[in-house]
This record gives sequence, structure tokens and C-alpha cells, in this order.
Amino acid sequence: MSRFNSGMKACGAFLLWATAAIALPSQTFTTLHSFDNTDGTNPFAGLVQATNGNFYGTTTEGGANGDGTVFKMTPSGTLTTLHSFGGADGGCPEAGLVQATDGNLYGTTFLGGANGFGTVFKITQSGTLTTLHSFDYTDGYLSEAGLVQATDGNLYGTTEGGGANGFGTVFKITPSGTLTTLHSFGGTDGSCPEAGLVRATDGNFYGSTTEGGANGSCNNTLDGCGTVFKITPSGMLTTLHSFDFTDGAAPFGTLVQAGNGNLYGTTQVGGANNNCGYGCGTVFKITLSGTLTMLHSFDGTDGAYPNGLVQATDGDFYGTTEAGGANGQGSVFKITPSGILTRLYTFCSQSGCPDGEYPVDELAQASNGNLYGTAYYGGANINSSCPYGCGTVFSLSVGLGPFVETLPTSRMVGAAVKILGTNLTGATSVTFNGTAATFTVISKSLITTSVPAGATTGTVQVVTPDGTLSSNVPFRVTP
Repeated sequence: MSRFNSGMKACGAFLLWATAAIALPSQTFTTLHSFDNTDGTNPFAGLVQATNGNFYGTTTEGGANGDGTVFKMTPSGTLTTLHSFGGADGGCPEAGLVQATDGNLYGTTFLGGANGFGTVFKITQSGTLTTLHSFDYTDGYLSEAGLVQATDGNLYGTTEGGGANGFGTVFKITPSGTLTTLHSFGGTDGSCPEAGLVRATDGNFYGSTTEGGANGSCNNTLDGCGTVFKITPSGMLTTLHSFDFTDGAAPFGTLVQAGNGNLYGTTQVGGANNNCGYGCGTVFKITLSGTLTMLHSFDGTDGAYPNGLVQATDGDFYGTTEAGGANGQGSVFKITPSGILTRLYTFCSQSGCPDGEYPVDELAQASNGNLYGTAYYGGANINSSCPYGCGTVFSLSVGLGPFVETLPTSRMVGAAVKILGTNLTGATSVTFNGTAATFTVISKSLITTSVPAGATTGTVQVVTPDGTLSSNVPFRVTP
């Protein structure tokens, strides 16, 4: 778990959060799966929905060897363990997975591998795992972040430590496993990047570091309050903002670029309300040029220690907090781009926390419109291996309708594109911003197509017998 969790858990367990009266939208929370250690323990990362319609994720511990797992789960909650790590092939995966254009899933492990410092791996949808790279400290170690694939086909990520200065790295790796260190942090430009990267529409990557930056000691607890940075695909890094605790500290969770072009994210601690010991965390907006606006400071009653955001199809952002809420064990919230926050759900609503407790990563919106996530503790199975529960997978319906998602989200004319959706059988039309495309329905969850001549950047739409489905983000037609 994150470097602040020991303090967070004490705060979440022993502070009595006041209950606030909040009008909630129509919603349905469902616990889909409770881990039992044999199929994994303590999922730290969120989920990704693949083109076959299923979800894929990781657990940090448990499984056949105790070193964590990769699992597949259907939208209705049927879980299959695809791989149990054994140390030599990696261990303790804290990052989520990304599906690349080749159809395979890619991820990282926090520990294990040939040198004990973690790995980068590839796994097929059926569960065949290949270790692509074992970190050796000089090129980084302790990767807690997921990967992102760029239009060049390569994958980009971060390591929390190691590199030339010991403060972490940004790296590039080819799908075949050739790794290049793009940047080694030095402290003043940030240190300990725990979050992954987002590739913005300007072609650059944006990320954050949990410590370091221009402001030195942070609340007498950290070596700097952390940064937001920009890095080019070739490795030129620019620090956009150094946090100073009053505007947040220790940014955590991958940034998300919204439809308005700005980046949105969270800090786990700091902000205007210090009643959580280190501050309860914030939600912020930052422009691509580096102007930061703090949108919300958590105060415990509405949650504490947020874990990142996802922008849903209604334009609002959804996220989880690791602690706080009505029961002190975490919450799900919604926040508008202007900063109006609503608490949607509080965990541990029943004795024993069968719905889970302490969610520690971003949510994912599936093509059926629902939100899916994981909780680190809690669930129906409490045993000697999991005295606080082995963790859960959950879904939350907030009334959002189905949509389609393109893989990737940008390509040139003539390039192949996959479209993920729900109930696509019988589709009669696919358009790219109004330009018709030829297509093939592969399954009820997948259509293959190519970017048609004359297409321009905009919404992809699929006409089905049940209605017209629009893409969750605009598809960008590249030169």
C-alpha cells in the first residue's frame, strides 16, 4: 500500500467522522466478489475492461504462492485466477493492467523478478505470462504504477525508486521488452513517482511525484510535498507545479485529461483541513502549462485520502477515498469540474464490512455505464490469512447509460481500431464524427473497424438495435 497508509489507517480507524446529510442520486452498490486468499488477497489496483468485455486486475498477495495474482472477472462477478506470481516472475503487483493494441495485457510488479526489484510483464487474456524486464535498481525499482501505451506502440511508466539518483524514474519499454530510462528524478524536480502517466492530446506525458519539488520539507514529514510534471516522449522533463501542503501534498493516482483539455487529480494529504493529522487530501485541476487550482479539500466527513479520478460519460469525475466517510473506512464520491462534491457511498456499512473497506485506487467506468473498483480489506472472507478480510471487487450504478470505447483513442486514416461495447450484436452503422466506416462485429462486446477516409476528430457512434452508442471520449484522427 502507499507510504502513508500506516498513518491513514490509524486515522481512519480511530477518528469519529461526523455524518453529513447529503442528497444522493439513484444508485445501486453491489459487492461482486470477496477474495479468500486462495484466489488472491488485498487488491491494491483498479480494473481494466478488455475488448472481450471482461475485467482484469491484480492482487498484491495471496494466490497459489502468496505473491499475488492476475485475475479475470465477468461483469456479473465470476472470477478466474489467471496467474499466481512466484517471486522469480515478479511479486506483489500493486499496479493495474493496460490492454495494448496487440490485445495483450501489460503490467508491473512491485517486487520480485531476477533481481528482486520488480518486473514488467505481459499476459494474454487466457493467462500466459511473459516477464519482459526485471529491474536492477540502476534502471529503477518498486514500480507501483500502471503503464500507458503511446501511438508509437511503446509502453511508458514510472518506478518509485532507483535510477541514477535513487529517487525514481520514468521509463519506456517496447512490447518485446527493451527498456529505456527516460528520466531519473533528483529530488528538486520530484521524487518517488507512485502514479502512472497520462498521454495528453499535445503528445506529451503528464504525471506526478509523491515527494520532492521546490518547497523542501513538507509539514515536517516528507522531503517535499510532491510535483506535477510534463515529459516528452524523448525524455525532456518540465516541473509544472510543486505542492506546498496548503494546496495539497503527495499526489496519488494517475492524472486524467478531461474533455476541456485540463488535467485533474488528487493529493492524498494536505489541503485546507488538517483534522486528519496530515491533512485529508484534495482534488485539483491543472492546465497543461501548469496553473493549478485546488477544487476541494476533504474534511473526513466526505472522505479522506483520495486515490485518483475517472471522468465518466456525464462529464463529472468519480473517485474513492481510502478512509473517512460516515464509517471511517472509505467512500465513493462524485465531483463536478467546478468542484462541487457529493459523497455517494460509504464503506463498512454493515458489521464486519462485507462490502469492503479501504479502497485504494481509481474506479473504472465500464461500457455498461457502471463504475467498478476494488477494496483492499473487508469482504465476506475473514480468516487467518486475512484477519481484516481479503478484499473485494464492487460495482456502483449511478444511472449512467452504456457507451462505446475505442482502442486506441487516436489513429491515422486507414489504421485499425477496436470498439468495445455492450450488446453490439446486430450493429448497423459505425461513424467517426459523422463519417461512415466499414466494420465487422466480432462479438457482442467487440467491433473491428478502421479510420475511414475523410474522418475528423470527434465522437465515434455505433447504431445498434437497442439505440445509438457514443464513445466516452472523442476519437482523435492524427496526421
